[in-house]
Amino acid sequence: MTRGPRLEVLDGLRFLAAMSVVVYHFTTMDRVWGRPAADLFPAQAATYGWLGVYLFFLNSGFVICMSAWGRGAGAFLVSRAARLYPAYWLSVVVITLVLTVWPARPVTWSGTLVNLTMFQDAVGTPPVAEVYWTLWAELRFYLLFALLVAWGLTYRRVAGFCLAWLAAVTVTKALVPDGDLVHVVLLTDYAPLFTGGIACYLMYRFRPTLLTWAILGASFLLSVPAARYRAGLESYPGQPPVPAWPAIVLLAVCFALVTAVALGRLDRVRGRWLVVLGATTYPLYLLHLDLGGPLLHAWQWHLPPPLLVTLVTAAMIGLAWLVHRYVERPLAPRLTRALRRLGPTTRRHVRDTPAADPVPH
Repeated sequence: MTRGPRLEVLDGLRFLAAMSVVVYHFTTMDRVWGRPAADLFPAQAATYGWLGVYLFFLNSGFVICMSAWGRGAGAFLVSRAARLYPAYWLSVVVITLVLTVWPARPVTWSGTLVNLTMFQDAVGTPPVAEVYWTLWAELRFYLLFALLVAWGLTYRRVAGFCLAWLAAVTVTKALVPDGDLVHVVLLTDYAPLFTGGIACYLMYRFRPTLLTWAILGASFLLSVPAARYRAGLESYPGQPPVPAWPAIVLLAVCFALVTAVALGRLDRVRGRWLVVLGATTYPLYLLHLDLGGPLLHAWQWHLPPPLLVTLVTAAMIGLAWLVHRYVERPLAPRLTRALRRLGPTTRRHVRDTPAADPVPH
């Protein structure tokens, strides 16, 4: 059984994930304000907003599997490059210029040139923007999945890929010291999120089976330790520890949302407005911290912090839409054509699925 390629609810989930991260950065990060954020936002309601990244990765597993079905590996990688690089290149240049004027941290033009490749983590060059770490995770996922795409996607092969990946992650975590290269290759902390999303797509494309439920359940259980560890990083010396159980509950909610999409429970959530919001997600994620953060810092003494966060967030969403409209939409097709000329691809393989975003994309 197959269904239509467009799932507008996924656009909504991507935007929800992006907003979780934006609010988390704007209301909990001390360095954004130059003083304790808890003094400005005592409730700290967005303490667990970093879980938006986990929802991004779950969504990515679902959508990348959907968009890659029926393609060759070359066409798959071309579509990913055309989707990721235009807005990313703009963000690298703009953020470098901002950091040159507002030196929140050191930046060099040689480092910027390396960042333009998106492989700065692979060669040990500091990222221009802190949020780029998720793109490195996405790139590794794409490269691993491209090996399966080159073989050809079938239900059994994709399910076997998920099982093999989860088994390799389990063995690596048990036997290999942290920091070893194999952890980097296998994405041991985030692989269960991608496999969870893939399992949901198999449910959506075919039907739920004991195998796909098993993959989904194992993915959730194996993603819990990373979420618990990440929650612990929110605790500061001399302050009460941040409890981990809400992170686990919210992680379960993230899994439940993507599972609900797979089972058709959210089919009624649709509308062009979701597509518009989804289109802003990737540039919003790339730009919000390094452009919005300086605005919050500069204007914090002129407006109440909640109002200022609301206005800056709205401005970042508007800017993200402009980037999508005037950078991504015109440049992505041109980059696709340029990359296609570098190798043979068939015409039926070059159509991209609009919902296939990274962050959160």
